[in-house]
Amino acid sequence: MEIFSNSDCEFIKNRGGNPESVEHQFSFFEKGFDFACLDRPATIDDGIIALEEEEIEELVADYEEFIKGKVVTKFVPASGAASRMFKELYSYLEDDEQAPKAKSFLLKLKNFAFYADLQKVMSRDGYSLEHEIEYQNYKLIVRYILEPIGLNYGNQPKGLLLFHRYADGNRTAIEEHLAEAAQYARDEQGNCQLHFTVSPQHQKDFEQLLTRMVPQYEERFNVKYNISFSIQNPSTDTLAAELDNKPFRDEKGQLFFRPGGHGALIENLNALKSDIVFVKNIDNVITEDKAETTFTYKKALASYLIGLQEKTFHYLKKIKEGEVDEMDLCEMLDFASTDLMIDVDEDPSAEFLFEKMNRPIRVCGMVKNEGEPGGGPFWVWNEEKGYSLQIVESSQMDKNDAEQMKIAKQATHFNPVDMVCSFKTFEGDFFNLKDYVDENTGFISEKSYGDRKLKAMELPGLWNGAMADWITVFVEVPLATFNPVKTVFDLLKR
Repeated sequence: MEIFSNSDCEFIKNRGGNPESVEHQFSFFEKGFDFACLDRPATIDDGIIALEEEEIEELVADYEEFIKGKVVTKFVPASGAASRMFKELYSYLEDDEQAPKAKSFLLKLKNFAFYADLQKVMSRDGYSLEHEIEYQNYKLIVRYILEPIGLNYGNQPKGLLLFHRYADGNRTAIEEHLAEAAQYARDEQGNCQLHFTVSPQHQKDFEQLLTRMVPQYEERFNVKYNISFSIQNPSTDTLAAELDNKPFRDEKGQLFFRPGGHGALIENLNALKSDIVFVKNIDNVITEDKAETTFTYKKALASYLIGLQEKTFHYLKKIKEGEVDEMDLCEMLDFASTDLMIDVDEDPSAEFLFEKMNRPIRVCGMVKNEGEPGGGPFWVWNEEKGYSLQIVESSQMDKNDAEQMKIAKQATHFNPVDMVCSFKTFEGDFFNLKDYVDENTGFISEKSYGDRKLKAMELPGLWNGAMADWITVFVEVPLATFNPVKTVFDLLKR
């Protein structure tokens, strides 16, 4: 039964979508998504590589040579709203029982980078911030932090918020990415390429901030920044459903689409033409004086990837040229299974190995699990693909399956979203990344539209389902490289 009228189809096409694809995607509301089939957690010597100190030093020393002649880009998803950072403060505005948390926050207010800006906006309206703190007028202060009457931080993207204090001025999250890029994402001419994915309503704000700040960072680090932006393509939005799985329509009777989650950014990544791409979240930054470990491991991961890729390209060329003997085949088999972590047959053909090795590749940093949030590295079974290494989020796990949850609890590491990628082919072209997405790994949640409930669908996550069929290698990295800001209190750890 067709679920769309002719006018619906026209509406979908005008948004850049395809009615047949939307209908196929919409069918998941009825049948649901498959859970990941966990075989075992990836651990040291079984899916996760632990590099020795000497290896790391060698990889870092080789980095500058390895990237000569290569285009290197830092890719930063930066459209995330800061509202969730201030969850406790929003709760306090609605419920006085949250006052202790708010008081704890406000008594430490002078330690935050945005303190001086808050003083200014309150002074503009005739308030003294120090006076309001002393007289415990906390709700007024919180409103000036979160709402348009003041800093409006509750409605801003994280990238534009002042994160860190410095003697010579304070830095936003996006400025910290400029400083980072100068350390490991520059070519031999000193060019730094950064790409930020942003929401359309905030792109102008990002551009204005960078217009002011980039010259300072270029002078300080002796680099030239090449910064580009993209927004999540409206064609990647997903159609919402009523609770009975019928298409959700707005008050005008029009089909209602919602953003498809960060998995939609695979299209933005696909548009980049770079040899090496670093992927890192906007909020995972630390002050410059504490970032040396981050710089070291970024270079080490990239060098490790380039080394794997060069060997892979060598083998792919040999196979294509038909120059593979029995000894070559054994060598390739060992490399594919041991270095690329590919599940291969005991007696594979050259054609089989070619197919398995001729894919995009990513090296992902993994941190020891010490109670931090984040998906984890697992060996996963798939009926069509066999065993493979995957980053699996809790939403992909069957929580009613005791055996699966037992495996999940055995995980020793978690995913800090610290990846180095390459999707260049051995022939010098680029893979179409949409060919390597597992469409069965999205998830469905309940949201609201005004006072109406709806079901929302998120596309396969960028580092889970959207990269499910990539060659994936996990390397252990220290916890010091993971510094996310999930709540405003995390800024006090700096």
